Amino acid sequence: MGIKDDAVEVRAQGWRTLAALHGLIENELERSLQAESKLSVVEYTVLDALSRQDGWHMRMQQLARATALSPSATTRLVNRLEDRGLLTRILCDDDRRGIYTELTPSGSSLLAEARPVHDATLERALEEATAIPELAPLVDALPRLHARM
Repeated sequence: MGIKDDAVEVRAQGWRTLAALHGLIENELERSLQAESKLSVVEYTVLDALSRQDGWHMRMQQLARATALSPSATTRLVNRLEDRGLLTRILCDDDRRGIYTELTPSGSSLLAEARPVHDATLERALEEATAIPELAPLVDALPRLHARM
């Protein structure tokens, strides 16, 4: 194995470790949010992203980036959340093709109920991950990554 091959393997191992941590956290969040609030992780992510807009709304493409979903998957997700009365769509006054998405009072209320469940589950999952030798260094690095943002 050459030097380039070693570098590729190191990056690949780092990616596998990151994917393992992500999977552990996402599985725990999915289970808790579904049980307590009837929300999926990605639904929670949308409500959370919209809540951080300080009274503003988001374009569908912004939501797609926030959720790491394709535009069509984002549209289906927004349709489901709109059918549940958790968000609403608004046509852009400046660009009739533009569609904004906004949290409804029901969406805000459900998010407020779900946030403590999310936060406690995340804390628990990260604590669990520190007990796994391969994942512990990555969990330890998270506060430093946040400090850089």
